[in-house]
Amino acid sequence: MRPLTIRILQRLRLLNHWMVAQFARFGLAVLKRLPADKALNFADRFARRVGPWFGRHRVALNNLRQAYPEKSEEEIQQIASDMWGNMARLAAEYIFIEQLFDFVPFKEPPGRIEVSGIEIFERIAAENRPHIIFTGHIGNFELLPVAAATFGLKVTAMFRAPNNPFIADYVSETRKSAMGDLLASRAGAALALARILDAGGNVGVLVDQKFAHGVPTTFFGRKCETSPLVPKLARQFDCDVYPAHCMRLPGNRFRLVLDEKLDLPRDETGQVDVSRTTQLLNDVVESWVRENPGQWMWFHKRWNMAGPKRRPAPRSA
Repeated sequence: MRPLTIRILQRLRLLNHWMVAQFARFGLAVLKRLPADKALNFADRFARRVGPWFGRHRVALNNLRQAYPEKSEEEIQQIASDMWGNMARLAAEYIFIEQLFDFVPFKEPPGRIEVSGIEIFERIAAENRPHIIFTGHIGNFELLPVAAATFGLKVTAMFRAPNNPFIADYVSETRKSAMGDLLASRAGAALALARILDAGGNVGVLVDQKFAHGVPTTFFGRKCETSPLVPKLARQFDCDVYPAHCMRLPGNRFRLVLDEKLDLPRDETGQVDVSRTTQLLNDVVESWVRENPGQWMWFHKRWNMAGPKRRPAPRSA
């Protein structure tokens, strides 16, 4: 393909990203004029109607049918609809996140936010050693680092920026204003996390995305590839690994759960077993998704397997 053609296609792609971003920002600006509850409920209803128009809906249905062969087609369709509602709420909640997070420890009755594992948050915050907290794309996972900060627990959260660069900039700005230190998932991120842990810091990582040429694992009984980053960091720094997740509750409320540290599998030398620990993380996330299947992103191509790595062609003499 000629360089001029490539540049034209790149500019057209960038223009498409810009137009999509402007539409998204306009929609969020309109929602921001509404009271939070009305805006979130409207976003939910809108997404349930529009989501099935997209190709990703077919991906979600296929994934759901394979994950739940025992469920009826009506149940599958309902979970997919719930998924679109959840994703729309997540997007809209960016503009209300500071208003939504009204957690006050030991307040009765609780506000929008309930926290299970307060004593664990407080214990980790008081420990002068590194920790890894992992979660998945379930509920509003963005509320977890906000909750950690409430208990004085500083966490650097690694996130995957959207493919659209204009939306990525907006999301990054919004996240930083409410969630503290963030680290984009790109080349060099693993080294940056290692430095934080080496200095005794804490990191938060999402572990439920496809990772090309990752560790062979299973998720909902199907083969997939999973990033070995968390197990490798735990092995290198021998630090505790804690599972945390968010569940949506009726009435635009949330329950944030921080569980006790995992008992990580060890090899014959006593070090963290990377392969078995990677599978353990998948199993934990699967248990969360099975509890609330409509709150996970089924349109993600989690089970696509990467082909064999291509070796570079030998250079001619």
